Amino acid sequence: VQLVESGGGSVQAGGSLRLSCTASGYPYLRNCLIWFRQAPGKEREAVATIERGGVARYSDSVKGRFTVSENSAKDSLFLNMTGLKPEDTGLYSCAAGIYCVSGVCSCWRQEYSSWGAGTQVTVSS
Repeated sequence: VQLVESGGGSVQAGGSLRLSCTASGYPYLRNCLIWFRQAPGKEREAVATIERGGVARYSDSVKGRFTVSENSAKDSLFLNMTGLKPEDTGLYSCAAGIYCVSGVCSCWRQEYSSWGAGTQVTVSS
């Protein structure tokens, strides 16, 4: 599975960005697509995903500001980010994997088998 992210950049606080993640290869290995981010000196955190039932899930820190969506082919995941804050700064990466792992079926998890290189988002105050 190959993942390519785009759309990052530098914006001022309050600004907006739209990230895109395009997946290719082995569809059965990318039932889940999810956005993660990692700020310097911090652990990587899950940001947003869409469960197989169509329900979007978000980290508490981005709820109400970020919107995740996917295309009809389910091979692209988008992240529309508004009201950006300096604490949103980080490397945003897309990950892909199967839906059920060790008997638990959910895209909202930390462990994934395929990762993109990421796209940098920098928010200045």
